This record gives sequence, C-alpha cells and structure tokens, in this order.
Amino acid sequence: MQATLLLGATTVKSLFNNTMSSEAEEEVVAADEVCASCGTTAVDDVKLKKCACDLVKYCSVACQKNHRSQHKKACKKRLAELRDNNLFEQPDSSCYGECPICCLPQSIDPSKSVLMSCCSQLICNGCDYVNQKRESEAGLQRKCVFCREPVTSFKSDEEIMKHLMKRVKKNCPVAIREVGKTHYRKGDHETALKYYVKAAELGDVDAHYNSSVMHLNGQGVEKDVKKYTYYMEEAAIGGEPNARHYLGMIERNNGRYERARRHFIIAANLGYHDSLNYIKKLHTEGHASKEDYEGALRAYQAAMEATKSPEREQAEVYYEAFKVKPENKCLELI
Repeated sequence: MQATLLLGATTVKSLFNNTMSSEAEEEVVAADEVCASCGTTAVDDVKLKKCACDLVKYCSVACQKNHRSQHKKACKKRLAELRDNNLFEQPDSSCYGECPICCLPQSIDPSKSVLMSCCSQLICNGCDYVNQKRESEAGLQRKCVFCREPVTSFKSDEEIMKHLMKRVKKNCPVAIREVGKTHYRKGDHETALKYYVKAAELGDVDAHYNSSVMHLNGQGVEKDVKKYTYYMEEAAIGGEPNARHYLGMIERNNGRYERARRHFIIAANLGYHDSLNYIKKLHTEGHASKEDYEGALRAYQAAMEATKSPEREQAEVYYEAFKVKPENKCLELI
C-alpha cells in the first residue's frame, strides 16, 4: 500500500518511490507540506517554495526541474485558469482613478482632464477650471492646483520635457510614459518603446496599452503577438477601457461570444459607451441575455453619474462656449 498526498480535495498517489513504514503509510500528508518531487517535508531548515500555479511546492530548483515533465500539463492548465480569473475580474475603477482634488472618479474621456507635468497628477477639468478662475479674479500667479508649482514656467515643449526628465530620474512611471510619447511623435519608435516598457514595468496602465499597440504594429520592434496580447491584457486588468473593449472585439470576431460578452460588460461598467452598444448587439444576436444588457446599462449610467459635479459642468460650458480646450500641461496622447 502506497502513501497518498492530498491535493486540495483530491487524493493522488505518492510521488516519491522510497519504501515507508506501516505507520507512515497510514499517514496522510498535506501536499503543501511536502516537496512534490522528492517528498521532503517542510521543517525549520527546509523551506518549500510554491510553483507558479500554486498547486504544489518544491524544496529546490533541482526538484522542480525533475518534476516538470509530470507537472507541466496540470501547471499550464492552472496558470491559464488563474490568468482568466484575473483577466475577467471587474476593476474597482478605470485606470484614471480619482481626481486628487475633488476625489470624484475621473471621466474616461481624456479631454475632460489635464495631466500636470510638474507633478504628474491627472486633474479633472472642473478643479483646474475653478482654480484658474479663482486665480484670475484675485490677480494671482497661475499655479498647479495640486503641487502649487508656477505654471508659467511650462510654456514650451522644451520646458515641459526638462521638468518631466526630473521626474523620470525619480522613476515616476507617468513621466517615463510621457517621455516615451514625445519620442513616438517624433518617429523614434524604438526609444519610445523602451520608455513604454519601463513605465509598464513600474505599473503604468497606459504604458501597457501603448506597448501592446507597438508590438501589434511592429513599431520599434518586430511584430510579436504574444507580447501584444500580454500587454493588452495587462492594460485591461488595470482598468484601461479601450484595451478591454478591444479584447471584446477580438473575441467577438473570432466567434468566442461568451468571452466577448464578459469583456464588454466590464468595459460598460467603467462607462465605455461602445461596449454597451455591443452588449446590445450580442443580445439581438442571441449571445447575451436581456438581463446582461439591462445590468450593463444601469452600471454604465451609474459610472457616468459618478463623474459629474457642478464644477465639471461649469468647465464644460465654458470650454464649449468659447471653444477653449483645457490647457494641457503635458504632452498629447498618441
């Protein structure tokens, strides 16, 4: 009779071949307490490390390599499941987060906020407008509403770049991404991609999206479908609505309607109107239920309502009436 290991709720045969005593044969050992390859039990002087799939543990790299052929299939399957679980989890908010001044959710429309190059903060138009109005009426010097840096020093791209580079040296992902954009606009795609990848490594969601697009189009690098997919999914996981909608379109075009439906619902919940329309299309085609569309519509309306404020409405009226665009303290998006 062979000893057994308990993998979650599943009992499997022992992976080690050594003969055990009758007492040991009767003992059931939890899988996370022994090395899946040699059976070494975790004790004070033996530390077991989890496999990436989180199903088994190993006492050494050698044991992990020795067990790879047996574990490879289950590992890949579990990793794919974990990736999907992560991919289809509804983010708490879009990648734009909240305005640091009024603490309301930012609109996913980039024209309704401004990025301050002095502090790399994204400020909603309402807070920026009210601040400018207050300073103008009081005859005060124009300053950033967040860090209070004088804005008059940022009148040219050169001045903006100089300030951004100071933040790049401090490993600010937003500044690194924005410097990448300046190189992209100049046609230096190779350098742009280096900045995007660096910013993505530091967690910048927009940089993930831009890196994906460049790997898809072969800009500054050879076309790479794996990296394109990875960066696009990372952007979607981080709450980038364009990336999420794009993944939904890919799945729909490939006939994977269930996955497309889930992507579109997540994007609609973030306030992405095109995704809401595609849920309606999936409903008319029989790939989404009436409840799916109604639920997405309510979530979409709630997301839009959450971004509203009297100050933002005042700013919109002002910019529309005088055809004035919010002063962009940084550089244009790609």
